Amino acid sequence: MDWSTGLLGFAAGLLISVTTAPVGVSGAAFLLPIQVSVLEVPSPAVTPTNLLYNVVAGPGALVRHWRAGLLRGPLSRHLIAGTVPGVVIGAVIRVFAVPGRHFFRLFVAALLLPLGLWLWLRTLRPTPSSTRDQFSPHITTSLALAVGVAGGIYGIGGGSLLGPILVATVAPAALASTFVTSVVGAATYALLSLAVTGDVAPDWLLGLSCGAGGHLGGYLGARLQPYLPETALRQLLGTLATGVGTLYAIQILR
Repeated sequence: MDWSTGLLGFAAGLLISVTTAPVGVSGAAFLLPIQVSVLEVPSPAVTPTNLLYNVVAGPGALVRHWRAGLLRGPLSRHLIAGTVPGVVIGAVIRVFAVPGRHFFRLFVAALLLPLGLWLWLRTLRPTPSSTRDQFSPHITTSLALAVGVAGGIYGIGGGSLLGPILVATVAPAALASTFVTSVVGAATYALLSLAVTGDVAPDWLLGLSCGAGGHLGGYLGARLQPYLPETALRQLLGTLATGVGTLYAIQILR
């Protein structure tokens, strides 16, 4: 990776995180299409590179939630208990079953389309702040396992998927599981790269560059949140997710 690619990755992580942080959506879901279509990160290395973004970009918000005492409940433990083994399974599937670009683009479309529709739905029908998690611990862990598998294949920690499945009030716990899952996922790909040939290990410099931009962007997004049009940002992200997902689906179907 040359310095210009690293600078572009930093700028992409910064811009995406500034836009997604006020809405409460992980920037990793939107960074991956840029890595695939613009930065042309080889497959399957793009997945752990995206996970590395979460590892670097996430700790700032995570520390704030920890100091506020929002991570000490059982929900974080239930989510992590499911997403951690899930991301390992997803990494193995990605490397050995679907290493190519074609199926991966279809998988990206299958995740981005529902995410875009959910963002639009949140705009039209906001979730009440009093809404609470209504799933049992067993069901929550099972859902987290499925989300972890999907995150291990796609390259996200799972927070963007757990939010729509559960409720908005799980954001701190979802962020914690995203961080832990991303660490485990990136490490799993690094270990798998020692056993197989090809582009399996994360692009460390690009992942760190994107993550550094995301870390700064998350801080700026949190600071600017009172001044940003959250509804308009949510509609923009929903449109982008739906548009990119549709484009990838059309490309594969053709």
